[in-house]
Amino acid sequence: MYQGDSIAELFGANVFSDAVMRHRLPRDAYTALKRIIEGRGVLDLSLANVIANAMKDWAIEKGATHFCHWFQPMTGLTAEKHDAFISPTPDGRTIMEFSGRELIRGEPDASSFPSGGLRATFEARGYTVWDTTSPAFIRQVGEATVLYIPSAFCSYTGEALDKKTPLLRSMEALNQQALRVLRALGETKVSSVTATLGPEQEYFLIDRRSFEQRLDLMMTGRTLFGALSPRGQDMEDHYFGSLHERVASFMNEVNRELWGLGVSAKTQHNEVAPGQYEIAPLFTSANVATDHNQLIMDTLQRVARKHGFVCLLHEKPFAGVNGSGKHSNWSLATDTGTNLLDPGQTPHENMVFLVFLCAILRAVDRYAKLLRASVATPGNEHRLGANEAPPAIISVFLGDQLTDMIEQLARGAVTSSKQGGQLRIGVNSLPTLPKDSTDRNRTSPFAFTGNKFEFRMVGSSQSTAGPVFTLNTIVADVLGEIADQLEASSDIAATTLAIIQRIAKEHRRIIFDGDNYCPEWVQEAARRGLPNIVSSVDAILSLTEPEHIAVFERQKVLSSTELHARQEILLENYAKTIQIEAKTMISMARRQIIPAGLAFAGEVARSLHQVTSAGAKGKAQRYLLDRLDHLTEELLTAVMELDQAVSNLGNGSAAKAQFCEERLVPLMQHVRKVSDELEQICDARTWPLPTYAQMLFTR
Repeated sequence: MYQGDSIAELFGANVFSDAVMRHRLPRDAYTALKRIIEGRGVLDLSLANVIANAMKDWAIEKGATHFCHWFQPMTGLTAEKHDAFISPTPDGRTIMEFSGRELIRGEPDASSFPSGGLRATFEARGYTVWDTTSPAFIRQVGEATVLYIPSAFCSYTGEALDKKTPLLRSMEALNQQALRVLRALGETKVSSVTATLGPEQEYFLIDRRSFEQRLDLMMTGRTLFGALSPRGQDMEDHYFGSLHERVASFMNEVNRELWGLGVSAKTQHNEVAPGQYEIAPLFTSANVATDHNQLIMDTLQRVARKHGFVCLLHEKPFAGVNGSGKHSNWSLATDTGTNLLDPGQTPHENMVFLVFLCAILRAVDRYAKLLRASVATPGNEHRLGANEAPPAIISVFLGDQLTDMIEQLARGAVTSSKQGGQLRIGVNSLPTLPKDSTDRNRTSPFAFTGNKFEFRMVGSSQSTAGPVFTLNTIVADVLGEIADQLEASSDIAATTLAIIQRIAKEHRRIIFDGDNYCPEWVQEAARRGLPNIVSSVDAILSLTEPEHIAVFERQKVLSSTELHARQEILLENYAKTIQIEAKTMISMARRQIIPAGLAFAGEVARSLHQVTSAGAKGKAQRYLLDRLDHLTEELLTAVMELDQAVSNLGNGSAAKAQFCEERLVPLMQHVRKVSDELEQICDARTWPLPTYAQMLFTR
């Protein structure tokens, strides 16, 4: 692995990049592969053999002994099976081989991953397929060096069993429909349109010793118990504060490893909550960005342990302080270098921008329930709607300039656009700044931020693939509608204006530039007819409504069978997650918290006996003992009730998920409330769990 000091040399040193391919492949092979990557060719076995040989030689020169097809099953994580390059020879020796067939296809056990019924236990065959659009790379795994080949994962019968396949399908659909619109509008030089993505990854770091003393963190990724620290984020001093040296060293190692993998990690800083941080890369294609985000999450967790930390990616590891999201910045770029969501200096004259903007508004309004379902996870349920993340109501923030333009369109033609002007701070030594045409809104779930949309509802532990392929699909569908109308028109200018005027009138209800946290917005959203799906289970159940099946099938992203399978997996995951949390809570309460309460009650009882024997009243001891007895008894009763409920989940994934949400979650909240009260009166020296103060402020 590369150990040099120069970032310029380090960046992408472990990637089988375009530059490496150009250098190592014969010219005709390189040209053919580029056409395939661009979707204009088909990979045959002879070409695959040439590429595989070059890839093997490059990997072996870097010390690789194994290769793996790296894929993203429906667990939301990544999976890999390592195979050695060695191949035996007739004379008892070995040679290093890697064929085109091995490059193109692998065969992991499909029955051992979540399939939602697509694969039965006895139907084990599944295939990994090389994704030519995402470059292979080298990683150090302990003492081993391995060639990683990004891959899709499908069943023996061809259904998608992963996150990547529908993402790739959605990108093809979006490209096809966007090109139709551009052609109709007279843009003939563009050959492809790509969805781009820049996910901002938030996470917590805690000391590893604290993590290892907490069964809840080890089993579930979040604290199931814990009274609030006397100090949390109240002073607002952690956000963008100076980095602790230990944290800065950790970030430096993370960056260097990611840079070697070609991940353009750009930004790092303290986040709002104590112990919370963020890393953000530069934009790239949505497919590669999703692969990179999986690498970022994995690298954060592995490197954290080397520095004595544990990285928590759960959306809400600590109650009472901000949780973590993954703000997904999404845009559309052409192969000619144009950002289709860049308004330009005079956006009211930029008809291409207006058409794509209106298409997105229509898509988000029409399929708001689908977008909500794309971020419906047990972890995200703790975060959405709190004063740290958007509510469950989907709305769009456009800002003063674009909102004014949409209002103009709804009334007739758009003739002007507000300009930002200059910002003067009032200090002569400070330069005058160009002022943006609008402010930002950090409470909006889907906010326009200058030349992109920021989907702020995505959870920190989620793969970005699901939310992004949903967004790609619904926008592609609306663009297809617009293309149909434009292609049938004899007056493109008049038809275009009529289309965006109609969209502005019909869908301006989705635009909201105010405070999404305020209670009044819930009432206003209801008046506008916007859905407010608070329940994650309800959101998941909406996935297979007829119009949702239709849009995925129309754009050839997911079949009805594949969508039903994903719904089944999400419901199972929700129920299993809550069950694991409940069982962990029961174990900790019975084996740690209740014994701690009883032990301290015994100490207080002995103290009471001593003081009363000496003639004192022992009023303080009596009060404390009564309180301890009451809380311990209440906790024991609550735990018994939770235990009984866990044993009666019922049958069927939907019924189990609903039972967990409606019955187990409230019981767990009660158990925690009683335990947290008990923590606040027990002796700190004997309390069995590291406290919030210790975990959030120990560096």
